[in-house]
Amino acid sequence: MSLFGLGSRNQKTFRPKKSAPSGSKGAQLQKHIDATLGSGSLREAVRLPPGEDLNEWLAVNTVDFFNQVNILHGTLTEFCTASTCPTMTAGAKYEYRWADGVTIKKPIEVSAPKYVEYLMDWIETQLDDEFIFPQKLGAPFPPNFQDVVKTIFKRLFRVYAHIYLSHFQKIVSLKEEAHLNTCFKHFVLFTWEFCLIDKGELAPLSELVEPILQS
Repeated sequence: MSLFGLGSRNQKTFRPKKSAPSGSKGAQLQKHIDATLGSGSLREAVRLPPGEDLNEWLAVNTVDFFNQVNILHGTLTEFCTASTCPTMTAGAKYEYRWADGVTIKKPIEVSAPKYVEYLMDWIETQLDDEFIFPQKLGAPFPPNFQDVVKTIFKRLFRVYAHIYLSHFQKIVSLKEEAHLNTCFKHFVLFTWEFCLIDKGELAPLSELVEPILQS
């Protein structure tokens, strides 16, 4: 089964793919990402292109990584359920609780699929907020923009950690492990390049992360 040939899955579980910020700059940066990824060098692909604005680069890539994780977890919706994954875990040692600071202020224990649903809804709200992710060319980014981006990436990592530690055998049976590994390597190199996730947060997958950073 192709990762993108989603077959007869419940369409409700799949979100429309988000587009990069509109305006010529977002489109140009998206083309740069596509071109450098095509070159085969992920280290090269994550670097800030010469002369480009860091926040613009972070914004376009945040949308890209959101789409990647969204599709990856989407392939597992019939296997990652409230009964198979009653809590959002990364192995036996790590459990993640959900809070968004707005509607849910105190962290609550939820199933893994519910956590991912809350997370994707929350990220979409950030991406759709023009005060956080400006759509117009030249519009200023807010002072807390990079803090929001760091929170998004920290939480997206948790989805990777859950997929690897709870569902990797299913990924293998779907013959999608090569795609998952490439997406994760790209994610790790990008977050490391721009110091978006504290190393301690990466601990659940340290055995995967360390070889990527040392390669």
